[in-house]
Amino acid sequence: MSFSYIDLFAGIGGLSYGFKAIGGTCVYANEFDKFARQTYAANNDHEPDGRSIVDVLASDIPDHDILLAGFPCQSFSLAGVTARTALGRGHGFEDETKGTLFFDVARIIEAKRPRAVVLENVKNLATHDGGRTFAVIRRTLERLGYRISWRIIDAAGLVPQNRKRVFIVGLRTGSTFDINRDVYVPSPESGPKLASILDTFVSSKYTIGDGTAAFIKRHSAHHKAAGNGFDKGKTFGPDDVSDTLVATYHKGDRPPLIAQPGKNPRQITEREAARLMGFDESFVIPVSRTQAYKQFGNSVVPSVSLLIAAGLRAKGVV
Repeated sequence: MSFSYIDLFAGIGGLSYGFKAIGGTCVYANEFDKFARQTYAANNDHEPDGRSIVDVLASDIPDHDILLAGFPCQSFSLAGVTARTALGRGHGFEDETKGTLFFDVARIIEAKRPRAVVLENVKNLATHDGGRTFAVIRRTLERLGYRISWRIIDAAGLVPQNRKRVFIVGLRTGSTFDINRDVYVPSPESGPKLASILDTFVSSKYTIGDGTAAFIKRHSAHHKAAGNGFDKGKTFGPDDVSDTLVATYHKGDRPPLIAQPGKNPRQITEREAARLMGFDESFVIPVSRTQAYKQFGNSVVPSVSLLIAAGLRAKGVV
């Protein structure tokens, strides 16, 4: 069964990976960051539109079956809704979401009416702004005619890092798909360890300097004394599962740092970062080390995308 999809806030293609893998055709992609576009283009047969999504008209986008979007998390202002309610006027998604990038996702959904919508965000979306952000997103999609299911998925059953993200699936069809019931995710306890992604020999340029190592030590001691449990100085070995890879990893004091006996710990390499996220060896990394860390830290784990896409296919949605 063939289907088409669009890829908004595309990054380097992590969310779209699974839909491409099961035979979907991407008819439009959008990504504002020029370096992410380079990586996306190097690994796909097309380059994303580089305009800000706010400047993209719905008429610029082809019709499609599935809309994918890993949109930024922003708060929604109560002011407009409160004022209209006080005046006895109704309000729709535009009043609640105007000024946020989710508004642009919603207006495209309203115009194009895709069969399904798959959204991804950080796990804190579920509690962001006291839960209001998530409530507005859910209410907006329901007003647009979509039945919603959502789930926080930890990719640690698939890759050797603890990485929790929220996935929201909205369906316009009569499908009974539910992401909590119809997507099997392996348990984190059964997942791979860092040994599966680490190289044996790594250049000394990845070893952190004495200044960074001293800063990490002071930082860890401060938080340990404060009793808050935050430990920047934690290092990882081959038998471990790492903390979440973040977009600011290039700064050198973020996890995962790999222990090296008799030396300062080291950062993972760009290729190790790709493996840590679940990208295979053929994935092209055409950008600088700093940009590569940023891109992998912002990405969706491709194998999670594949599980969701396969679940939708099994239920006849795609």
